[in-house]
Amino acid sequence: QLQASGGGLVQTGGSLRLSCTASGFTLRWYATGWFRQAPGKEREFVTAINWSGGKSYYADSVKGRFTLSRDTAKNTVYLQMSSLKPEDTAVYYCAALPIIAGLTVKEDRYIFWGRGTQVTVSS
Repeated sequence: QLQASGGGLVQTGGSLRLSCTASGFTLRWYATGWFRQAPGKEREFVTAINWSGGKSYYADSVKGRFTLSRDTAKNTVYLQMSSLKPEDTAVYYCAALPIIAGLTVKEDRYIFWGRGTQVTVSS
């Protein structure tokens, strides 16, 4: 399973780092993605990375502001969010799919999901 954490309340322009820790499997063999769902909206893709080849995708809305990293010893991936905007307010979910399945922005391809962590950016 996956456990996402690190959300909170931050002012516009601030930063947060979200964590996604896996248990029961090793993340290094999985592509990891982040999705978010704002109130009244459908869940949307944020970013994903294939740790094996280094290929990554970022939604246009977060390019240059959000960055993925990992700590293999902790079986954890991180989403560093900077220059946050009120429109980044959402529940953020981490997800994983086997690397062999290929990197994708389509959430229905991801087989493991965390519960989500709330990020609120005040204006």
